[in-house]
Amino acid sequence: MRTVIFILQKEFRQIFRDKTMLPIIFIVPIVQLLILSYTATFEIKNTRLVVVDQDHSQGSRELVFHFESSSFFKIVARQQNYEQAAEWLKNGDADQLIVIGTDFGKAIETNQPTKVLLVTDAINGSAASLMSAYAQQVIQGFNKNILAKRVPFKTNKGNLTAEPLFWFNPKLDYITYMVPGILVLLVTIIGFFLSGMNIVKEKELGTIEQINVTPIKKWQFITGKLLPFWLIALFELVFGLGIAKVVFNIPFLGSFPLLLGVAAVYLLVVLAMGLLVSTITDTMQQSMFISWFFLVIFILMSGLFTPIESMPDWAQWFNKINPIAYFITINRMIMLKGSGFSDFAGLFYALAGYAALMLVLAVNRYKKVV
Repeated sequence: MRTVIFILQKEFRQIFRDKTMLPIIFIVPIVQLLILSYTATFEIKNTRLVVVDQDHSQGSRELVFHFESSSFFKIVARQQNYEQAAEWLKNGDADQLIVIGTDFGKAIETNQPTKVLLVTDAINGSAASLMSAYAQQVIQGFNKNILAKRVPFKTNKGNLTAEPLFWFNPKLDYITYMVPGILVLLVTIIGFFLSGMNIVKEKELGTIEQINVTPIKKWQFITGKLLPFWLIALFELVFGLGIAKVVFNIPFLGSFPLLLGVAAVYLLVVLAMGLLVSTITDTMQQSMFISWFFLVIFILMSGLFTPIESMPDWAQWFNKINPIAYFITINRMIMLKGSGFSDFAGLFYALAGYAALMLVLAVNRYKKVV
């Protein structure tokens, strides 16, 4: 154990002596958490809307006012005809345009059906679907107001009504959904990259040969190499949870020790994968490229940005070997649902097995003279 402690002292001295590494470890993840939590969202706000009001009646003005009052839309222009408005869409200066016909107000007054034309820039298909849905909700709200004015007030006594209940995220705030996943992303990147470059750095400096001929055992060397980054990643997770609570007011309904226990096992997976990459590469550049190759695939398919259930069957099967997907699911369950161990025991055991497998592969791949 004394040997491991000496290696730990050496590793921590190297970490805190490297002036370029300290900001990467402690400052960059916090900045990323603050930025990504606000920007990595599928909520569409301030949709640029061009209005073509060919009627100029009270009804058309009320409909336009409904769009102006919505936080999802921003009217950037008012044009006289469809052709002029379409140019805004073609030039990328607008996202949507709405055309109100000349008989719109008269149709409303005479209780006749009428239509409006809604055109959406659909280069980004998912964003177009959301913008179209938001616009239809505004129009439906306007329609309900008209019906409420025409139909005499009647009591709903005896009628069947439905009241929606939103569990775990009552305000439907996308930040509440994203922050737990981004926390997983940050500790993953730090753990994977740092452990992936650790042994490679020794190779580039030429000190790995000196270490190999010392009486240090393989397990002592690897423990001393991985444990500092394991502790640093856990510290950053705790610090990130504090920021999530103070800055974003993210609820934490579950057990804090339970989350730390799962994170400790998950980080073993990440660090062991980084160590495995470190043993098969000879330079830090090679390690960075290989680490980034795996991280991009794991992150994009982890369910952080898109639901795993919406992916093709082969992608859902691939996620069975994606550790990031496991921990994002568990982290959201603990933080937002207050889930206990029994609720995700299968996922945890899979992570534990994954950690054991990666450690065995990484240790066996590392070659030492003694």
